[in-house]
Amino acid sequence: MKRLLTLCIIYQQSKVLLGMKKRGFGAGRWNGFGGKVSPGETIEECVKRETREESGIEINEVAEVGIIEFEFKGNPEILEVHIFKSNNFSGEPIETEEMKPEWFPVDKIPFEKMWPDDKYWLPLLLNGKKFRGKFVFDGSDNILRQELVEIAVV
Repeated sequence: MKRLLTLCIIYQQSKVLLGMKKRGFGAGRWNGFGGKVSPGETIEECVKRETREESGIEINEVAEVGIIEFEFKGNPEILEVHIFKSNNFSGEPIETEEMKPEWFPVDKIPFEKMWPDDKYWLPLLLNGKKFRGKFVFDGSDNILRQELVEIAVV
């Protein structure tokens, strides 16, 4: 069974906006903004809504750059995450119940406090590449298997 999710990386010149997840899945980690696609909602509508709800940022333009599937050993559900980037937005980031946003210079991204897979695909996104991949995790933070390829079209 697949669950459709979104993730957006907001960037501006040489900095990236990440959010410290305060509750739920991924709590205690820095991440982009996104979440579950609601029934009747497009993937693009979802990423804009979730980013607004989690950071206060209103996305004006967004580009899909990747799709990654995540599996967790012992869980039959596969997470299909559509990854977007945006540098065209309005508003200032604000802390919400779910996330505490913070800007990071691209050379100081806190990979050690993020999901272990981020260090593989986030540099591709920041370098204007498109990609597709799959990561299989054990019951915690260990990547058991990974596939990540650069593609011409998502």
